[in-house]
Amino acid sequence: MKVLIVGGSGYVGSHLARHLLEQGHQVTVASRRGEGPLAGVRYVMADAAKDEGLQQAAQGQEALIYLVGIIRERGDQTFRQAHVEGVRHSLAAARAAGIRRFVHMSALGTARGTGSRYYETKAEGEELVQASGLDWTILRPSLIFGQGDEFFGGILKSLVTAPIPFIPQIGDGSFVFRPIWVGDVARAFEQALSRPHTFYRSYNLVGPKEYTFRELLLLVRDTLGSRKPLLPIPLALMDLVVPLISPLPYSPITLDQYLQLKMGNTADPVYMRNAFSLLERTLEVELPGILTTKRLVSA
Repeated sequence: MKVLIVGGSGYVGSHLARHLLEQGHQVTVASRRGEGPLAGVRYVMADAAKDEGLQQAAQGQEALIYLVGIIRERGDQTFRQAHVEGVRHSLAAARAAGIRRFVHMSALGTARGTGSRYYETKAEGEELVQASGLDWTILRPSLIFGQGDEFFGGILKSLVTAPIPFIPQIGDGSFVFRPIWVGDVARAFEQALSRPHTFYRSYNLVGPKEYTFRELLLLVRDTLGSRKPLLPIPLALMDLVVPLISPLPYSPITLDQYLQLKMGNTADPVYMRNAFSLLERTLEVELPGILTTKRLVSA
């Protein structure tokens, strides 16, 4: 199948493009830079948020996968541009090019009324996809782990290795997560392309095991060989501090990330397992490699 990945030069996109190639698909990646490292992939320059280059990139394609997503707003890269306008423009480009198959990456926890602008704009993007008239599937991954990820290889690693004598823990650390391996995310997207029973459905993508936030911190700490103690930071204090530091360019956590952490991120894997054949690799297997790999930066 001829597959266009919009936003395919970043972390998830790089893994997905490689997996699609391995499965025999013809892959075009559209990104703002228009370049990438994978031999066999056709890279084109396009900006979904600004509706530049999409019409040309979509010509001759049979499926479009939309991966554009950000967890931190910077300059003109806003949640609305990435999660709503980019979706709107990509749907229009697909319709104009005669593409029927549209697979959309949302996020587990996406809903209206959460107070998180990330989730609110993701929900608005989902609504556009559902009303598109195309053969759509929406996939909502939990925290994604793998070489180059931002949460485990970035945020948690930074918390553990910060030059302070303790590891800050948000509240009692009881928030529950069910992280999923990036290889399984790639498999779910590839399988969705050719499985009609996934049309017009949304799936939560989760891993085989639940962890509390405290357990994740301890797992990263122990894997790095650190002995620093965890220090719980009361939520009442966090509620005051995070809104103040969130706008800073190098803030370790944004208000949206904080809200999402407090909500946790987990779901029942049964529905996902009935639809896809995944390996369900565990975090413990991948974490040593994640923590020694330089993170990928999306474009």
